[in-house]
Amino acid sequence: MKPIHPLKRWFKHAWSHPRQVKALFSAQALANIENAISQNEHHHAGEIRVVIESGLPAYAILLGLTPRQRAIHLFGQLNIWDTEHNNGVLIYLCLADQDVEIVADRGIHRQVGQAGWQQICQQMEGMFRSGQFEAGVVYGIQAIGQHLAAHFPPEAVPRNELSNRVLIL
Repeated sequence: MKPIHPLKRWFKHAWSHPRQVKALFSAQALANIENAISQNEHHHAGEIRVVIESGLPAYAILLGLTPRQRAIHLFGQLNIWDTEHNNGVLIYLCLADQDVEIVADRGIHRQVGQAGWQQICQQMEGMFRSGQFEAGVVYGIQAIGQHLAAHFPPEAVPRNELSNRVLIL
């Protein structure tokens, strides 16, 4: 994320609203993303969660939180860290900052590393810039799923530890 004046950033976030998410992600697109998560999780024992936020809350802007810090906060708040094999992954979109963050629990992060996650984020951001919002998120799910499948094959009795529902804030 390139630096932006704090006041300009505050206004950008203050004027953001969850309706903006709906403008970019139709109900059908959200259902398709949720289905992509569900289908993808059949191929591994990991968990993927998607959160789309139109803009950061006022307190986060006043504290100068970055989208990365917000994603880490949500990772903990949503208990994504609390999976059996420490292999939960959060895809976080902050529309006001035009930023994608991936936060992964230590079990899978150890295997992929920050550079691997950053590569997926950059690809997703490129797709978003060309207006491919649904496809960008689905790409992220599939790319993360490939890493999870390589290191956490599916279990004999599958479990779904985290909701597949896209959370819109």
